Amino acid sequence: MREVMTKSMARNIFYGGSLFFIIIFLALSAHSHRYITTTSTNAETLTADVAAGKHVWEKHACINCHSILGEGAYFAPEVGNVMTRWGVQDDPELAFETLKGWMESQPTGIEGRRQMPRFNLSDEEIRQLADFLLWTNTIDTQGWPPNEAG
Repeated sequence: MREVMTKSMARNIFYGGSLFFIIIFLALSAHSHRYITTTSTNAETLTADVAAGKHVWEKHACINCHSILGEGAYFAPEVGNVMTRWGVQDDPELAFETLKGWMESQPTGIEGRRQMPRFNLSDEEIRQLADFLLWTNTIDTQGWPPNEAG
C-alpha cells in the first residue's frame, strides 16, 4: 500500500464505509422490526379494555413513579409483573379485586414510607387498568425484570 493517500482513495474509503454501515443499519432495523412484531408483543390478546387501561395508565401518569417493563421512574415498584407477584395472573376478577383493594388503601399514612396518591378511579377504570397490567404480564420480556420483585 502506498504511504500517501490520494483524494480518490480517501473518497472511495468514505463512500465504501458509508455504504457498508448503511447496509448494516438497514439489515439490523429490518431484523429488529421482524423480531419485535413476531415474538415480543402479545398482539393477539390486545383488547379494547387493555387499550383503555393503557389510557388510564397514561392519563394518571403512573409512569412518573412506576416502571413498566423497565421503562419509567424507579420511585415505586415495577408493575410489568405485578400480577404474577400477587399471584392473580390467571384470574381477571381476582386481579381486579386485588388492584382495587390496593389502590383504595393508598396512601397508607405510614411515616417514612413512599406513599401512592389516591386517584379515586371508578371500578371500570380499575378493571381496565387491571386488564392492561394482566396483558403486560403476558409479554415476552426476555428475562426482564432480572428479579421477581422488579
